[in-house]
Amino acid sequence: MSSPRPKSPRTPVLPKKEEKESFWDKIGTIGRKKGIKEVQDVQAEGKYAIDSPGSPTAPEIPPEEYTLNENEERAIIEPRSLEDPRVRDLIQVLIDWINDELASQRIIVQDIIEDLYDGQVLQKLLEQLTKTKLDVPEVTQSEEGQRQKLTIVLRAVNRVLYGTSKPVPKWSVDSIHSKSIVSILHLLVALARHFRAPIRLPENVSVNVVIVKKNTPTQLSHRTLIETITTTYDDLGMKCERDAFDALFDHAPDKLLVVKKSLITFVNKHLSKVNLEVMDLDTQFHDGVYLCLLMGLLEEFFVPLYDFHLTPQDFDQKVHNVSFAFELMQDVGLGKPKARPEDIVNLDLKSTLRVLYNLFTKYKNMA
Repeated sequence: MSSPRPKSPRTPVLPKKEEKESFWDKIGTIGRKKGIKEVQDVQAEGKYAIDSPGSPTAPEIPPEEYTLNENEERAIIEPRSLEDPRVRDLIQVLIDWINDELASQRIIVQDIIEDLYDGQVLQKLLEQLTKTKLDVPEVTQSEEGQRQKLTIVLRAVNRVLYGTSKPVPKWSVDSIHSKSIVSILHLLVALARHFRAPIRLPENVSVNVVIVKKNTPTQLSHRTLIETITTTYDDLGMKCERDAFDALFDHAPDKLLVVKKSLITFVNKHLSKVNLEVMDLDTQFHDGVYLCLLMGLLEEFFVPLYDFHLTPQDFDQKVHNVSFAFELMQDVGLGKPKARPEDIVNLDLKSTLRVLYNLFTKYKNMA
């Protein structure tokens, strides 16, 4: 962008105290932000809950200081988690990736929370990754304007990642705008994985999150959860080397149609044994059900229905199905698929064709 983006609003700096900064001075919130005072109140409640929930000797907090409704919960990330070297490495890897993607627009991210919570940089990142333009105001400083922009941007992100603009559990307008680093990390990791970012994500990164709950007007309780941000990945996130399918897509669309027709004939020859038929390779394999059933038919073994989701309801269940089908392929001696399960679920046609062609090559002469 030609003009610098307005700096994100920050909490006013309080006068320094002589004593050492305490644990609770550093703590942040994952709940929605309604103002600085509310954040401070939640911090006080969290301290009370963690230090001495239900303790008869604990100092009481006056009811007028409570901002949680009865049975309401808030999530607070433990600052120690942010000091974990793996968490810090993940944050830096993601920042470097974003800055590489947005270098041509002279956008530099330094703080993953303050620079991304208002949707401005997220908009530019998504536009760069998808090579499209979102219809949102360029710059907005009001909180309401930021939330409106963020709503549009997150809907677009969800459509790209999951094929629907519906909300997803790992992030929301409220959590991102309230500067939840957990939600921001979940979102960036999902984008990096989806677009095969040329980076190595630190594996098995997790953070501790304290859930504070108001049980009664005068009592809070807490529990600690481990939130997994990244797992173990078999790939570097880089795009596959170009192969014959890239050439077909780029230079021979007529031959591509012939290949698709041959593959449809091949899969229907076997799926017809269980009264199933494929009409569209682009969409009918994305949930992994036909892949699991096809492997059983090709190898003549029964695939237990409890091993996969026959009617998957969400993205994770579809990824499980495709991953299970890939395991079956490797169990019978096929090479590891070049595609990732997420690619199949996200309706990447090249990835689907690569997997099916691998099956066709081995089983094409099977009666």
